[in-house]
Amino acid sequence: MTTTRTVWPILLVLFWQISNAQISEFIVVDQFGYTTGANKVAVIRDPQTGYDASLSFTPGSTYALVSDQTNTPVFTASISAWNGGATDASSGDRAWWFDFSSVTTEGSYYVKDLTNNARSATFVIADTVYKNVLKASLRMLYYQRSGYTKLVAHAGNGYAHAASHVGPLQDKNARLFNNKVLATEKDLYGGWYDAGDYNQYTPWTANYVVTLLLAYLERPEAFTDDYMIPESGNGVPDVLDEVKWALDWLLRMSQSDGSSLCVLGRASGSPPSSATGESLYGPATTNATLRSASAFALGAKVFKQLGPSYASYAATLESKAIAAWDWAVANPSVTFANNSSSNGSQGLAAGNQETDNLGRNTAKIGAATFLYDLTGGATYKSFVESNYTSMPLFAWSNYASQYFFEQQDYLMYYISLPNVTTNVVNAIRNASNTAFNKSGDFFSSFHSDPYRAFVKEYNWGSNQYKSVYGNVYTLFKHYDYSPANNETYDKQGEEYLHYIHGVNPLSLCYLTNMSSYGAEKSINEIYHTWFSDGSSQWDRVGVSTYGPAPGFLAGGPNSFYDYDDCCPNNCGSTQNNALCTSESISPPKGQPVQKSYKDFNTSWPLNSWEITEPSLGYQTAYIRLLSKYTHHSNASTSTQEALTKGNSVYIFPNPSQGWLYTQLPSFAPGKYSLKVVSAQGRVVQEQLLEQQEIQVGSLPDGMYLLIFSDGKERYSDTLILNKK
Repeated sequence: MTTTRTVWPILLVLFWQISNAQISEFIVVDQFGYTTGANKVAVIRDPQTGYDASLSFTPGSTYALVSDQTNTPVFTASISAWNGGATDASSGDRAWWFDFSSVTTEGSYYVKDLTNNARSATFVIADTVYKNVLKASLRMLYYQRSGYTKLVAHAGNGYAHAASHVGPLQDKNARLFNNKVLATEKDLYGGWYDAGDYNQYTPWTANYVVTLLLAYLERPEAFTDDYMIPESGNGVPDVLDEVKWALDWLLRMSQSDGSSLCVLGRASGSPPSSATGESLYGPATTNATLRSASAFALGAKVFKQLGPSYASYAATLESKAIAAWDWAVANPSVTFANNSSSNGSQGLAAGNQETDNLGRNTAKIGAATFLYDLTGGATYKSFVESNYTSMPLFAWSNYASQYFFEQQDYLMYYISLPNVTTNVVNAIRNASNTAFNKSGDFFSSFHSDPYRAFVKEYNWGSNQYKSVYGNVYTLFKHYDYSPANNETYDKQGEEYLHYIHGVNPLSLCYLTNMSSYGAEKSINEIYHTWFSDGSSQWDRVGVSTYGPAPGFLAGGPNSFYDYDDCCPNNCGSTQNNALCTSESISPPKGQPVQKSYKDFNTSWPLNSWEITEPSLGYQTAYIRLLSKYTHHSNASTSTQEALTKGNSVYIFPNPSQGWLYTQLPSFAPGKYSLKVVSAQGRVVQEQLLEQQEIQVGSLPDGMYLLIFSDGKERYSDTLILNKK
């Protein structure tokens, strides 16, 4: 009895401390969570330099992983100091690691400092943890569609609007930038906005298509047909529906001689459907044509696999790919620098899609690779095997870099194809192993970053490079470059997702507006013409009515950020000069590189686009990496696996803040019953569904199994409820 009286008060105090701990910016985790087999390491940080150097945190010696359902510890361990307690120059922080990788039981958790009564954000351990994050990140492409009416059922109340850029002299009647006459009109509607503005660039769009198709080919089971886009439920994975939307635009940019127009410049407006200015296009170029050839060839391969209903479409893509190759061979150096004073194209799209000789040769290697895969043609094989040593991997002495990933990507794909010359296969494999194991970068430098996601430089678009590094690891596993290291490659690739999801010095999930998906602290603002600065509807989460749409990946920390060159005193007027100091730009300026970020979307002259603008290049690289770790059933529970096998239900949003919308086969009022089952196995809500919107706000936060039945078929999905 004495023991009982002594222990219970202690346990009660510990329980009270755990349940009342405050979320700390010094304990950072992946805010969505971890797959069961992942490296699961919380980073504890103590700022030493940078904007937050005045803050400090001295961690306790023992940390606990705590169940969010019961507020009880399930695992405790001591923490280890990164690099002997040294300060990391890239982040300006001292750091410690709390490793709870041994915990594989699925559930909702947080990390707790038992000494300081501080805790991390809540996260989930489950094999299915990223499936809804993948849906949100791929739905970003749907929001970026041009020329498409976005209905409430697919876009949500806050983001529905009429088709953009289909008015007079816009995409359906686009004209040549330097000859705006009726004879140059072309129907060029469709495709995706490239980034934060509404312009489209043929070479870049083609690259995005290739990236998504590679992601699909590498792991088709990651992609389902229930992303709540208009094509959902048509029997084709929604990623391919999005790819087709872009391929259709590339086909419109393709000319009868096989060449491809290079750029389409569009007017601005918020929302996009309010834009009224004319649409103008640039001429055909070699680079645009070769990149299109790659997209058409790989697209033909994939759509051919979808069966007879896509046979004609695949045949069109194949013929276009071959014609594009032939035109580019006959016209090897046709260039056009848009937005340039030298050719009168000022104002024609913001970026410049033109490239150099290495870029054109890379594009030709890619086109030849995918055409050889599609046709088996000796011409294409001969070109690759006669020119692969011109790529940086060979030309620059076994060189690998975050800036030359596509060259490596093409070579790795090529040597996976049938009947490739053995000496070429061995040369590329050996050079790749040498390059990526050199000291100072990639595999040799993984643990030189306390946040466990090393990249060599934090340049404009650093979040894309995070995904690039992660994709390198997954490709080394995919192509079996070093079988003994496959498990290591797999685990380390996932660490780059953890960085993007919150394991970084800002404790920030770099995706927009993801609280309903489980992120406690995600991007509030992003540089985008639609979600513009000062918009009462879309500027900032928590201030504007809606904030930006969920799932847009921001560019990320940029150590080269600065305000415009005209600042502080030469911006044209006193009023403009005042904009230079209208808000602090430190951060991002003058910070350790990993802290060179600010959650803002202020336009010129503060130029937030260098930090927060999205790009489909960033987005598709991230989708490719995320898909490697996306599962749709929990392998640890046979009952759950049986329930979800062949699942035909879609829940949105998930995580939910109290309501959700369901998509069920042939829904009708009263047809389906619903049981909501808690993590403890109790039925906590039961009802007959009269509508597809369901209220679950009366339930406590946590993980639930939703089981739908029409008396014959049974469907289920996992729901995360997070009302915080």
